[in-house]
Amino acid sequence: MQEERTSRLCHRKGGCPAVRRGYRWVWWLSPAAGLLALIWFLIRVVPKPSRATYPCQRVAMPLASGFVAWLVVLVGSMTLFPKFGRLLRRSRLVLVGICLITVAIVAVGSWAGRPEQLMLVQGPWGPHGPIGEAKGIHPGRVVWVYDPNATDWEGYNSSRRWWQNECTNLEVVERMLSQVIQGVADANSDAAAWDAIFRYFNAERGNGDVGYQRGEKIAIKINLTTCNAYYSNVSPVTYEKNQSVTNNTDNSPQMTLALLRQLVHIVGVDQNDISIGDPTAMIPNYWWDIVHPEFPNVRYLDTSGGAGRTRVEFSNVPFYWSTPEADRKKQDYIPAAFAEAAYIINFAILKGHSSGVTLCAKNHYGSLIRTPDGRLRPSLPLAPDKYSFPGYYDMHLSLPNANQNPPWSPGTARYRGLVDLMGHPELGGKTLLYLLDGLYGGYYADSHPYKWKSAPFNGDWPSSIFASQDPVAIDSVGYDFVNEEWPDVVKYGHSPNPKYDLQGGAEDYLHEAALANDPCSGTFYDPDHSGIRLGSLGVHEHWNNATDKQYSRNLGAGPGIELIQLSSRPVPGDMETDGVDELAVLDRGRRVRAHKM
Repeated sequence: MQEERTSRLCHRKGGCPAVRRGYRWVWWLSPAAGLLALIWFLIRVVPKPSRATYPCQRVAMPLASGFVAWLVVLVGSMTLFPKFGRLLRRSRLVLVGICLITVAIVAVGSWAGRPEQLMLVQGPWGPHGPIGEAKGIHPGRVVWVYDPNATDWEGYNSSRRWWQNECTNLEVVERMLSQVIQGVADANSDAAAWDAIFRYFNAERGNGDVGYQRGEKIAIKINLTTCNAYYSNVSPVTYEKNQSVTNNTDNSPQMTLALLRQLVHIVGVDQNDISIGDPTAMIPNYWWDIVHPEFPNVRYLDTSGGAGRTRVEFSNVPFYWSTPEADRKKQDYIPAAFAEAAYIINFAILKGHSSGVTLCAKNHYGSLIRTPDGRLRPSLPLAPDKYSFPGYYDMHLSLPNANQNPPWSPGTARYRGLVDLMGHPELGGKTLLYLLDGLYGGYYADSHPYKWKSAPFNGDWPSSIFASQDPVAIDSVGYDFVNEEWPDVVKYGHSPNPKYDLQGGAEDYLHEAALANDPCSGTFYDPDHSGIRLGSLGVHEHWNNATDKQYSRNLGAGPGIELIQLSSRPVPGDMETDGVDELAVLDRGRRVRAHKM
């Protein structure tokens, strides 16, 4: 009886075991999935063929084409093979040959029409061509300047500090910043480069072909995560940073000083029209003592506003999250310094995080005064139980961190709050330039610096700076660098444990941002409640390999990213350039690009 319950005999075969009746639906799973994928592909791609390049469609295409191939073979076998048998019996060899050739053509055609499978070497998305719409004077351009002379620091356990002038060379850093600015605009002077950058930005925003105008305000968002008021790492009274974390890196004061010199002395911005800081953090004395004496009239923003700093305040400009999870939460508002600014410069740092990476997009997690989890201005004296939680939306919920209980949002095609931050017209929408401070590079959110093993660093500090006008492109490049150096961080967050796999979520925000006009998650990204969905925020792709570091525009293979490598020292594979001036270096960079293409 047990044998009869678990297996039945196929009546037609008389002994062939048949699947239990209750599980016959399993046979239809594959064709059903293929049919649904085909319907989805046709609905999405026929009205707009460019959607065929979207990652979600590239996942659907193999299922859809497989279904079509299966259907063709099924129909073909039902029509051609009976005819083939009759012809064979009649010995009509010519017609038999025609039938065989027809079947072969159908099979080969079905296989050839099948899109190339994505190799799962970088997570569920795999390598892919460019998606989204490239931005910038030179669309999709990211400029990378590398100079090992910028850093001379023994390391984390050294008695010397990474931010001291004998460890971070201000003269070299200034040259690097000059090179990276000129590279963005392909100009031969800093003044010409800045003028081109401002003119492009204003033209794109409908303000006409105009450069910077005296009196216009500029806000600079830096990353001072290790000085975040929540961590109690900086005294709100003395502004001294705790010795235990003093070698955890943030934005370099030398990099910041170089940028302020450019804005004040090259662009002509009045110090009083510049605001700089991290609204959730404290500006520590070591940073202040290097930057403030030269630029005393700049407004230095922090959450407390003591010791000469300016306390950051809310504006009346609302910020909305494009997810129902934020419904009935306390309303967010843009900080006044950002709302009043005509331009924003996003000056992030290069590091990993429990969500995979912290780059320009995640730099905005400190842009709303309150902390990502909803803490607003600690009372003094600072103590963990003095924080208030006024009910703001928890930004962390849209990160892919799987090392939580319950996990936040691992996987792909999910709502990502980073896209709202990147696209809000008073934040990402008015960002003139994106910069990545990669002098040291932090392994995790605590910014513990380690020397990099990957080339061309080869056991030294990354000593780099990146710049772009495309927020998606610069984070895509930063992602590739961090992924090459610390793949476990990008894959698992900070814990290399398979149960904490981010499931490809580390780069999901780049897909959502590149395709914000039609994202795979289906989210209607509208952070200012204008009723108009965000357009594509930039272009995303991965480099061809970690040695050449080439993208589609470098290879002449597509309208994606162009990574420009510049250095005052030779980058492996480039021409020797020791002793040349910065304009010659820029020219060398152009020649290298032409050679590699």
